[in-house]
Amino acid sequence: MEIKQQGTWFDKNRFVDKISLQNKCSNIEDVMNKGNKELSARQREILDFIQTYLEEHGYPPAIRDITAACSISSTSVAAFHLKRLEHKGYLRRRPDISRGIELAGAGEKEEASIPMAGIIAAGLPVPVPSADAWSGMDAADFVRVPRGLLAGAEKVYALKVKGDSMQDALISDGDIVIMESTSVVENGQTAAVWLKDEKEITLKKVYREEENVRLQPANKHYQAIVTSSGNVEIQGKVIAVLRNL
Repeated sequence: MEIKQQGTWFDKNRFVDKISLQNKCSNIEDVMNKGNKELSARQREILDFIQTYLEEHGYPPAIRDITAACSISSTSVAAFHLKRLEHKGYLRRRPDISRGIELAGAGEKEEASIPMAGIIAAGLPVPVPSADAWSGMDAADFVRVPRGLLAGAEKVYALKVKGDSMQDALISDGDIVIMESTSVVENGQTAAVWLKDEKEITLKKVYREEENVRLQPANKHYQAIVTSSGNVEIQGKVIAVLRNL
């Protein structure tokens, strides 16, 4: 994947190729089998679902997934049960990342080092940094995340968010978004979008409307950007968010 900037092309793949994965041991069954008498039926159901979801998808469920699968009345009730399970030592929660649920006893999780490729505007589009800014990256410009958050994606990179136009989508100023390199997204997905004529890049929800593309913010104080489809190049889609708490 490439971004055109000031007469040059920046190839993110050369940074993606630097991703290093650290294989760690895993022992989820120990957690699922210990201390069953401490668990209510509902808590056992939630733990079973989390384990099944992890095995099927390779990453943890969101609270809304747990709410729906376990027929819980609301996400707040599901969050209460998760808090109780965390207090009892069955899982750990990480509020700084999306889907931040880890089963205790799973050992240190397999992790990935994701290259930080720069800043993305969640507000008005901003010019892409110069080629010199990109070339100055080194091993310090990486962020480590649980491998499960990548959901099987391989060509990934990270961007720091500048602006608040996506705050109602839980992407705020200072957050880090994990991106999967792709040139195609479905309607409504959040993507890094290169505006060719303006030579600017922005983070918005993408909607195709006949011959135009609407780049929709998630903040009522911002207006959508409507432009011709020929002026838009998708650079990647958001697959995870590291919250700046």
